[in-house]
Amino acid sequence: MTTHSRPTVSIAYHSGYGHTDVLAEAVRAGVAGAGADARLIRVDEITPGQWSELDDSDAIVFGAPTYMGTASSAFHVFAEATSKRFGGVWRDKLAAGFTNSGAKSGDKLHTLQFFTVLAAQLGMNWVSLGLQPGWNSSQASEHDLNRLGFYLGAAATAVTPSTRANVARIFWVRLTSAPSERWVGARRWNRAVGRRGESRMPMTLATRGR
Repeated sequence: MTTHSRPTVSIAYHSGYGHTDVLAEAVRAGVAGAGADARLIRVDEITPGQWSELDDSDAIVFGAPTYMGTASSAFHVFAEATSKRFGGVWRDKLAAGFTNSGAKSGDKLHTLQFFTVLAAQLGMNWVSLGLQPGWNSSQASEHDLNRLGFYLGAAATAVTPSTRANVARIFWVRLTSAPSERWVGARRWNRAVGRRGESRMPMTLATRGR
C-alpha cells in the first residue's frame, strides 16, 4: 500500500546492450521532473524488496528491447513471475511502456502489445503515448517527437537526444496529467474506505474532467 505523499512510479525494465538503460533513465528523469517519486528496477536482477516496491507503486512502466519480434527473454521471465500478482494486487495501477530495436520498425508494436496484454491481465490501466506522429510531412524532421508514429507507447531506434525527450515527455505530460492524478487519488481513496467497508468510488467519476 502506498503511504507516500507523492505518487510513486516504478520503471520495471530489462536492457541487453545499454540502449534500454538510457531510455529508462529518461523515463526516471521525466517522472522525477514532474514531482513524483521514481524507481528504476532491472527485472533481471529483481529482489524480493523490489517486488514489494512494485506492489507499493501507483504506476509501473514496463520497458524492454525488442528481440525477434517481442520483448527480451529476461522480461518474459519477469512477466511470468507477475502471475503471483494475478487477481488484484496490481489492480487499478497505471501502466505504460517503452521499447527499442535496431530497425525503425523492428516489430516493436508487438512488444508494446505484449506489455498492454500483461497490464490488462493484472487489472492495470494503460496510459498511451499521447503524442501525434512526427516526421510525416515535407516540413518535418527525423528529430521530431514520435518520429516513428507509435501511439500505444514509446518506441525508439538509435537512442538520440530527441528520443530521450520523447520518452521523458510521455511521463511528464501523461502520467502526471489531471486524469491520471485523479485516478491515483481515487485508488488511494478506495483503499482507505475499503478498510472501513464503505463503497468504492467509481473510476469513471474519478477521471471525468472538472
